[in-house]
Amino acid sequence: MDGMTSKKNVFVIGATNRPEQLDNALCRPGRLDTLVYVPLPDQVGRESILKAQLRKTPVSPEIDLSFIASKTHGFSGADLGFITQRAVKIAIKESIGLSIEKEKQRAATEGDDTKMEEDVDEEDPVPELTKRHFEEAMSMARRSVTDTEIRRYEAFAQSMKNSAGGSAFFRFPEGGADGASGGQQQQNGAGEEDLYD
Repeated sequence: MDGMTSKKNVFVIGATNRPEQLDNALCRPGRLDTLVYVPLPDQVGRESILKAQLRKTPVSPEIDLSFIASKTHGFSGADLGFITQRAVKIAIKESIGLSIEKEKQRAATEGDDTKMEEDVDEEDPVPELTKRHFEEAMSMARRSVTDTEIRRYEAFAQSMKNSAGGSAFFRFPEGGADGASGGQQQQNGAGEEDLYD
C-alpha cells in the first residue's frame, strides 16, 4: 500500500481475564508467542498496593497496612482499591457531617451566621484515616475473583505451557558442524555445484 513502511521492534501486548475465550489462532507460534500469567498479589504485593494507593492520603500511624494485607488474601488490586477509596469516602463524609454540626452549634449559641466566614482556616475535623474508617470499609469489601476462577486461570496457563511442546531432549550430534554428518552434507553440496558447472 502507498505510504506504508515497515516498523521494527513493535511489541503487541494483550491482557484478558477470560483466556478460555481466546482464539487458538492467536496463541500459535509467531503471533502471541509468550503467555504471562499474572496471579493475584501475595501479602507483600498487597501491602505494596495499599501503600501506593494511600501515598497521597494522610493515614494515622496506628494503621498497620501489613495487617490489612494479611486479612485480604485473594483480593485483587481493584478489590484493595475499593477498600482504600471507601475508607477515604467514609472519612470525608464524617468530616462534612462534623463541620455542619459545628456550624449549627455555633449559629445556635452566637446567633450570627457571619461568623461562618471566620472558619475558612480551621483545621479539618477528620485530618487522617483511622482504624474506624478502615474497619467500616472492610465490612463492605469482597473478593471479585473466586477460587474456582483462580483454578481455571492456573489450569489454562498450565495447558498453554504444556502445548508449547518443544523437545527437552534435542541435542546436536557428536562432533557438531565439523562431524561426519556435516562433512557429508558439504560433500553433497559440492557435488551438486559440479553438476551445474
